Amino acid sequence: MSVLEDEAVVLAQELIRIPTVNTGDPATIGDGETRAIRFVQERLEEVGLRPAFGEAVPGRGNLVVRIPGSDRSRGALVAHAHVDVVPVLEEGWTHPPFEGGIHDGAIWGRGALDMKGYAAVLVAVARELAREGVVPRRDLILAFFSDEEAGGVHGAGWVRRHRPEWLAGATEAIGEVGGFSATIGDRRAYLVATGEKGSGAIRFTARGRAGHASDPSPDAAVPRLARAIAAVAGHRFPVVPTATTRVFAEHVSRLLGRTITAEDLPSVRAELGGAATVAELGLRHSAAATVVRAGLKANVIPGEATAEVDVRSLPGLDDEARDAVLALAGDGVEGEARGWIRSIESPVDSPLLDVLQAAIAAEDPDGVVVPYLLPARPTTRPSPGSGSRATASSHSAPLRTSTPTACSTRLTSAFRSSRSDSAPA
Repeated sequence: MSVLEDEAVVLAQELIRIPTVNTGDPATIGDGETRAIRFVQERLEEVGLRPAFGEAVPGRGNLVVRIPGSDRSRGALVAHAHVDVVPVLEEGWTHPPFEGGIHDGAIWGRGALDMKGYAAVLVAVARELAREGVVPRRDLILAFFSDEEAGGVHGAGWVRRHRPEWLAGATEAIGEVGGFSATIGDRRAYLVATGEKGSGAIRFTARGRAGHASDPSPDAAVPRLARAIAAVAGHRFPVVPTATTRVFAEHVSRLLGRTITAEDLPSVRAELGGAATVAELGLRHSAAATVVRAGLKANVIPGEATAEVDVRSLPGLDDEARDAVLALAGDGVEGEARGWIRSIESPVDSPLLDVLQAAIAAEDPDGVVVPYLLPARPTTRPSPGSGSRATASSHSAPLRTSTPTACSTRLTSAFRSSRSDSAPA
């Protein structure tokens, strides 16, 4: 390996050894995120860079460093990572989760993939550019956030609200939930998310006559709510191809050697490998009841019951998805939209994709960059117009995987629930 690669490995190991578990509970989170951010700050300052540091609250640090480019009139590129990780059950791990050791050619530990490995790469590249005196063609902004795993309020959200000048002039951003490979045909496709579904919450509230359980009624709150939940579960949203899914289908056509439309994607699922799930989820809205509340005692019929419904909307159709779910509430049930993070879709012909393709080909000649629509929503994305311009967001942290089935939007959740994270060393 090169000096740059060696340094990236060491930095990843050291970051893993700083526990940054984000439980979502302020009482149990501690200061691990700030300690990891301060570690990054020290490594950058060692080579003369001057990053900006800020804490949303004590222990929840964030860091941004700008490397000036030769043409300051061009929009800046943001490359961002988060340093927090999800909770760990240490028993049963193949190797200790915070050891950061190398075993069988891979770095093992919580966060190796999600996403301290990528954070380490950003730090190593920044150090190399500074040591060699390399001036990029445009400003390069490297951002390191806390709190991605629990909503981003104290991370990217805090930076957008309180330090927007850190991202001033940014026109493109690149981060996680993409870049992992899936075998389509006989080629490796490195998925780059150029669009994201919107994310919203709808609360269903059913009311009915309260009373003793010995006198049930089909119009009580719980049966009414149950019918609304069943309506959501049984609803099948229509397929609506977006610009991103159409381009995804075009790439699939070239990889499989025959014409495939976006509408055809479910029929070729078996040939899409690990990309099959994201391909299907990107075709339609989705809705799922996730939290249900009713009653205080088994023999008492409650007068009110509520359900929270998570809705994921296709780009440009957020209002349509919201209205469709509200219409499923039914008689005696009120629906209330409770906040929405709107969908986005970046240009699928961005020159940045050509740059990613060249970078992938240098390491994997068989690799092909393929845009796709991300069904989930990372909480580290810079907002549109973080600076003085609109920001196009792409998600690509390139990773060649050994098992195609590991590659889907379940990548993050799979590594959250598994008891060992590992990344190629």
